[in-house]
Amino acid sequence: MTDTFPERRRPWSHRIRPGVDLAFAIPLFLFETAWLVLDWIYGNGLQVWAAQGEQARIDAADLAHIGRLRVLLIAVLILAVLAAISRARWPVIAHLLVALVAAGSLTAAQYQWDHRHTPPPGCIRYSANC
Repeated sequence: MTDTFPERRRPWSHRIRPGVDLAFAIPLFLFETAWLVLDWIYGNGLQVWAAQGEQARIDAADLAHIGRLRVLLIAVLILAVLAAISRARWPVIAHLLVALVAAGSLTAAQYQWDHRHTPPPGCIRYSANC
């Protein structure tokens, strides 16, 4: 007797062909990198420029930018895990490269935020004029 039940194809059972792999990796890498750069320029830069020196609006724009960077980093890492489950080597590499750039940008943005909001040396945190 022959086996009439077809074998189910699971994404992790076979490697994805290199042509298909690269066809997904290159556009996703370019899209994610462009998203990161355009968000830095237009999402944060123009909001800071539009604030015209109002510190509250600048702080709100910076915090919103940090939040968007966190969301992008989480989304890229989830896509990297999904690509790894599918055994797609080049998209995993592309997503991890974008995750490194996003993590570096997030670290730089948080460092700038912390550096601008630290009290001067010798200042007691809850005292007046501090």
